[in-house]
Amino acid sequence: MSNDLNDLETTPTLTLNPFEDSAPKPAEVKKEEPVMDESVLSEEEKRMAEQFAKQIDLTNSSMILQYGAGTQKKMADFSETALENVRTKDLGEVGTLLGNVVQELKDFDEEESKGIFGFFKKNANKLTAMKAKYDKAEANISKICKTLEGYQVQLMKDAALLDKMYQQNLEYYKELNLYIAAGKKKIEDVRTKELPEMIKKAETSGFPEDIQAAKDLESLCVRFEKKVHDLELTRMIAVQTAPQIRLVQNNDTLMVEKIQSTIVNTV
Repeated sequence: MSNDLNDLETTPTLTLNPFEDSAPKPAEVKKEEPVMDESVLSEEEKRMAEQFAKQIDLTNSSMILQYGAGTQKKMADFSETALENVRTKDLGEVGTLLGNVVQELKDFDEEESKGIFGFFKKNANKLTAMKAKYDKAEANISKICKTLEGYQVQLMKDAALLDKMYQQNLEYYKELNLYIAAGKKKIEDVRTKELPEMIKKAETSGFPEDIQAAKDLESLCVRFEKKVHDLELTRMIAVQTAPQIRLVQNNDTLMVEKIQSTIVNTV
């Protein structure tokens, strides 16, 4: 696994300008184990979403276009890294090496049995031949075990890194959750307060500008709803990525256990 994930984030953040590095970060959310359920938000997170919703300006096209875009990009890059690890993870060679160890021992046991029976037939070269075969088997097994130990170390490192990847995936999920919650709160406030007032004003005055203003606000709500829905689709990537990471980690762990068992018990 080539990605060391040196830039792991520990808490989700919200920003209306995701591509400005110098933008100040909001107060950190209370650290706790993230849960992959959009309905589960702590009280502090709910307050954070409500406060952030007040900063959203539906008339600001740039703000709406960039809403949650930073987290979406991080999630897309991250999921590609995770999927790449799934695609390139080939443990077939390790399985072949484990089989080779067992086969070497089996072959030697068979030869040894034949040698013992033949030894009493006064074959002068039998003992020498048996020793040569033993030395060859020992050399082959030692070489295979050394290679397996190298795989074992790498797999253990990968398993530890996958833990960090899983945690990072949860953090991205929580961050998207907060953007979605804030976005829905904003839409609810506009549709239940601002928009009804503008529609009533337009109906009362009958002025074209008031009618157009109400239509524009309705259009902006629909546009922002699509943006929030897009964030929900991105959130699904995090949901799908989590079990994939665990699957790879479990496979790595199982293979480490098989290597340990083979080296310690079989050899």
